[in-house]
Amino acid sequence: MNRLDAMHLFVRVVELGSFAAVAGQLGVARSVVTRQIAALEEHLGIKLMVRSTRRLTLTSAGSAYLERCRAILDLVETAEAEVMEARLTPRGHLRVGLPLSFGLKRLAPLLLEFSQTYPEICLALDFTDRELNLIEEGVDLSIRISARLAPGDIARKLGTCRLMTIAAPHYLARRGWPRHPSELARHDCIGYSPQSNSRPWSFMVNEQVENFHVPCRLQANNGEVLAAAAAQGLGITIQPDFIAADLLAAGRVVTLLDEFSPPDLGIYALLPSNRYLPHRVRVLIDFLASRLA
Repeated sequence: MNRLDAMHLFVRVVELGSFAAVAGQLGVARSVVTRQIAALEEHLGIKLMVRSTRRLTLTSAGSAYLERCRAILDLVETAEAEVMEARLTPRGHLRVGLPLSFGLKRLAPLLLEFSQTYPEICLALDFTDRELNLIEEGVDLSIRISARLAPGDIARKLGTCRLMTIAAPHYLARRGWPRHPSELARHDCIGYSPQSNSRPWSFMVNEQVENFHVPCRLQANNGEVLAAAAAQGLGITIQPDFIAADLLAAGRVVTLLDEFSPPDLGIYALLPSNRYLPHRVRVLIDFLASRLA
């Protein structure tokens, strides 16, 4: 194994926190990875990490070596990317994190089209609503739908999605139509967990964002479950257009408080903060931006 391969292997072991996980990715036995890291430590004459049955812990020398390895590998990737861009053929592996519902409904068809358009890019798609640690988990790009980003996030905005307040017609016939967001406190509301009862619902009132605290009788961490609950008459919920669209088209729910629509959510491409942006990643971002704008 050459020096660069050894550095890359070491970085992957640290990022995944497991010899077995790296071995699984590479399709080799765990003992192969263990021997290669041991050989690297012998070559350097230092202990890079302390291994226990549960976790890997970097030594101080290992932490310093990790930062150097990442910097060197970034430079190598930059040089290779510049050559590849000159050939105008995006290629390589690309791991993408996708929110579950939006990923399945809107992004999956686009990514299949992207894969056909760029056959030399190998896509690995991870559908999850969990916020990914891009660097530690080796993710090249993550799509996030949010009202705001965290400080320090490196992102490009791809588009927006509308939020809609929805309920079943038979629920509204039974309980009445709220005419103002303040009236939601007297209704059964269905919220996104885990902070449904402590997180206010936001609406545009007189062109200003106002927050309203509403009690939620049902919480779930999946929008499609919440929309289905609303369609069954369990209460009122706020959902993005890509979740509500089919239920609205079928007449199972209707929109309400339309003049007080919640602020739109942004659709963002999040990027690792300490990596050169490869050509294949830029190509995917531009592709998605052109479709989602």
